[in-house]
Amino acid sequence: MGETMNDTIADRIKGCLFGQAIGDALGLGTEFMSQKDIQNYYPNGFTDYRQMIDDHHRNKWVPGEWTDDTDMMLCITDAMIEDKGINPMTVAGNFHRWYEGTPLGIGRNTRNVLRQHDYLANPFNASMRVWEATGKANAANGGLMRTAPVGLLNENVPQNAEAICKLTHADPRCIGSCVIQSVIINRLVWAGVAPSFEEIKALGRQYDERIDAYLELAKGDLAGLKLDDSQAMGYTLKTLGASLWALFHAKDFASGLLAIVNAGGDADTNGAVAASLLGAKFGFKAIPAKYVDGLVRKDRMADVAEKMIRLLA
Repeated sequence: MGETMNDTIADRIKGCLFGQAIGDALGLGTEFMSQKDIQNYYPNGFTDYRQMIDDHHRNKWVPGEWTDDTDMMLCITDAMIEDKGINPMTVAGNFHRWYEGTPLGIGRNTRNVLRQHDYLANPFNASMRVWEATGKANAANGGLMRTAPVGLLNENVPQNAEAICKLTHADPRCIGSCVIQSVIINRLVWAGVAPSFEEIKALGRQYDERIDAYLELAKGDLAGLKLDDSQAMGYTLKTLGASLWALFHAKDFASGLLAIVNAGGDADTNGAVAASLLGAKFGFKAIPAKYVDGLVRKDRMADVAEKMIRLLA
């Protein structure tokens, strides 16, 4: 499927998948927190799963456990492994089966779509109907949080990213976010170089002109993205901005991830998306061992990574 696989590309694929899970699990420790909260609970910064406070939100998980973001990503990878490619209807079936298991942390928009009576028959219609019911105003980050593996398949990346996003998120800002993230991951993994800023901007403009402002913010200081804004922390463009900030500024995997996680807000999703991209850029070998070893289900992720590498070889 495309360019010949070598050890470096395989390492980036594994880095992308593990990065997602690690960013998700670590970000849970600061999810929904403001900068003030983080300073209060973690005065020296949050850097380790085991530091996670045991409050009414976080006590549903154990330290090192990922959340719905990575659960949904695995719905996509499992479908890709089964179909030897991307079939949106298989992915939709996996999403629905996961939803029926009453998952922890599921987002409101995703739940509203997956509970539609005709979801399995017409997932795109169900998704569009839920979006229209919000006055076409809802652009949550639930499509973006799981899109990483779509970029690993070295063919039809924009089309596949669009289709998988639209299984639950119909807003063009969501779709554009997924396409940008998936295309960047694809280039990092298979070519070792990200698209230029102008190319990323042109990609965004194909979907929604509101994407532009967040691309510009990502070039500046992380504080400019206001990731802990309680009124907008689940916005897809904030999460995309966090991921691109990490791409543009991070010198290594750990420093990029820790900057995002310690910015608060929807930190598990921001962490998952940013770290999937950082893993694709720097590779699995660049991820500190404590983050890999501390994952509660690291064997599950290792198995998926191995099967994905075999699929994509």
